[in-house]
Parts: sequence; structure tokens; C-alpha cells
Amino acid sequence: MKLENLLSDKRSSIIKEWRDAIIATYPENAQRFLRNDKDRFSNPVGHIFGKDLEDLYDGLIKEWDSERISSCLDNIIRIRAVQDFKPSLAVGFVLQLKKLIKEKLEGKAQNNGLSGELQALEDRIDEMALLAFDIYNQCRQKVYEIRVNQVRNHVGRLLEMANLTCEIPE
Repeated sequence: MKLENLLSDKRSSIIKEWRDAIIATYPENAQRFLRNDKDRFSNPVGHIFGKDLEDLYDGLIKEWDSERISSCLDNIIRIRAVQDFKPSLAVGFVLQLKKLIKEKLEGKAQNNGLSGELQALEDRIDEMALLAFDIYNQCRQKVYEIRVNQVRNHVGRLLEMANLTCEIPE
């Protein structure tokens, strides 16, 4: 039996636990909301977590499509980058997948001679974690640029209101 088949059999339980691990990083009242309401309009964050985690998982075990993986990670990381998470917590959910997979396989990969496939999967998860960190840094950089522009515009308006600005002659 191939590793892909083993992971496909356990797909729903791994994805559910992976989603629960991400949601567990939120405050308790937010956790209840994110878990219970799956409507894409009343709970867009929960919807994105559910949909994109499934796509990430499928992309990891079936075919590695870096554009698809980047897109899914981007959707999740954009949400977490504007929230009050440390970088390690914002992207750490990717590495949690390794632990979940090992728990679900319970040594079946070694018994079936699939340790090489498991190592390749873990390498792809590491790649995905590095990609998630790059995306996180880009998102945070954009947030800082927006903040700087807001402050600059605010200060400029205050100076104009106080008549402390002047035109520079050409």
C-alpha cells in the first residue's frame, strides 16, 4: 500500500484535527464561532480555513502544485498576519500537520516500507512552512506600509489645518 492511499483513508480525520489545531490558537469565544458556523458569508474565516486546509492537504499528498499551495497558504496567512499572532504561531499550523500524520499512521509507514515516502512528505511540509513564513513576512510588510502611509497622511492633514505647510517654489 502506498503512503498516498494511507493518507487518503485518514484524510477527513487529519483535516478535522488540523483545523481544530488552528482554531485552538484563538480565544475561547472565537473558537466556538469558528467551529460551529460554516457559512461562507457569516463566517468567512472558518470557511477559508476549512476549504483551504483541504486543498493544502490534497496538494501535499497527491500532487505538489506550488501555485495552488501558495494560493491556499496566502488566504490563510493573510488572515493570521493581521491578527495578534507571533510569527511562529501564525505559520506554525503547517508544521502541526507532521505530528498529526505521524499520530494517524502509528508506525504503519515503517511497517509497510514507506519511510522514504514519509520523509519526502515531511520535506514537502517543511517547504510549505518556509513558503508560509515568506508569505507572512510579505503580508506584515504590507501592513506596516499601510500604517506608515496612514500616519503620514494624518500628520500632513494636521499640518495643513494648523497652517504650518508651505509650497516649495520651483
